[in-house]
Amino acid sequence: MGVVEILLLVLIALVLVFGIGVVVVGRRSRRQMPPAVEREQRRADDPSATKAGSILEERASSTGVEDATDVAEDTTVEVEPEPAPGTLRDRLAKARSTFSGAIAGVLGRGSITEESFEDLEEALLRADVGVGITDELIDGLRSLVAAKEITEPEQLLDTLQAEMAGRLAGSDRGLTFADRQSGEPNVWMFVGVNGVGKTTTIGKLANQQSVSGRSVLLAAGDTFRAAAAEQLGTWAERSGAEFVRGAEGGDPSSVIFDGVEAAASRNIDLVMADTAGRLHTKSNLMDELKKVRRVAEKGAGEVTETLLVIDATTGQNGLIQAREFNEATDVTGVVLTKLDGSAKGGIVFAIETDLGIPVKLVGIGETIGDLIPFDPDDFVNALFER
Repeated sequence: MGVVEILLLVLIALVLVFGIGVVVVGRRSRRQMPPAVEREQRRADDPSATKAGSILEERASSTGVEDATDVAEDTTVEVEPEPAPGTLRDRLAKARSTFSGAIAGVLGRGSITEESFEDLEEALLRADVGVGITDELIDGLRSLVAAKEITEPEQLLDTLQAEMAGRLAGSDRGLTFADRQSGEPNVWMFVGVNGVGKTTTIGKLANQQSVSGRSVLLAAGDTFRAAAAEQLGTWAERSGAEFVRGAEGGDPSSVIFDGVEAAASRNIDLVMADTAGRLHTKSNLMDELKKVRRVAEKGAGEVTETLLVIDATTGQNGLIQAREFNEATDVTGVVLTKLDGSAKGGIVFAIETDLGIPVKLVGIGETIGDLIPFDPDDFVNALFER
């Protein structure tokens, strides 16, 4: 072999060694490269991957995954679900704490004394049951004890629990939905002062009705509150409902009328009508609500529910609201919101006993599933849990 051939072989060997070294170093540096830098490097090497890389990064960002390549390897990334809806018992911590002290005091004495009645009376008043109903309940217990029909503290509590449950029994708490004739939609009106959670209640209930298979249209009749229509529109998108709104400060009745007519033309089952809780004019709110109801029934629809939304934390003020709205709009049911947290819930007894209006739904949290049918037995049992 000549000198030239030897030099060529040596040169080829050096080229091979150099090439292998470049590959090894490149792989090592890529392993040490931060994910974001590595993605950019891949895009530079392969321009066709740019679009796919951007999509993966968006998915990674929305799901909280640090490296988009992890999403590519596992395409079954799950979005964190909304918290599971609570139960009435879970959310009545404030009311239960109000009664728990009284229950402990009654049972701790071993016999029925004047202090037993005082403890129960205080618990009922603190729970917003109201003075009139509290007096009736306590006077009834005193009479039974005096007649020797109740002799033990446990019997005293059981009797009070049964009497409170009995006062809430027998009401029709179902939401009325009439059979539609010739495409006439049902209309559910929602009334109440500002800040009680009226619009949120409509959105949650619209979602429930949509899930049950009914087609729904939301009509933004609260044209006076800033951003009310936008808020209701967001709920319409979230629940899959149709949406009708008017000009800000416009005539609420015309918006409701247009919503009902639109629902009839589109063969929609149910119109949920938001209404004002306060007016920015000199006209009276109750007169305006009377007009809204009259107009809602002039067209193709039928008002089958007028639901008064009350904030449970307002206590006995809620009873005043219920009385005024009932006189103006013939309220068919009450939705009691914010029953979790600081609300004590005893207002349900005053509403049902004094006004004869059933509490149909209660809001017990912020999630879309935290609007549930009111169960009086669950409510009273939660108060007396021991």
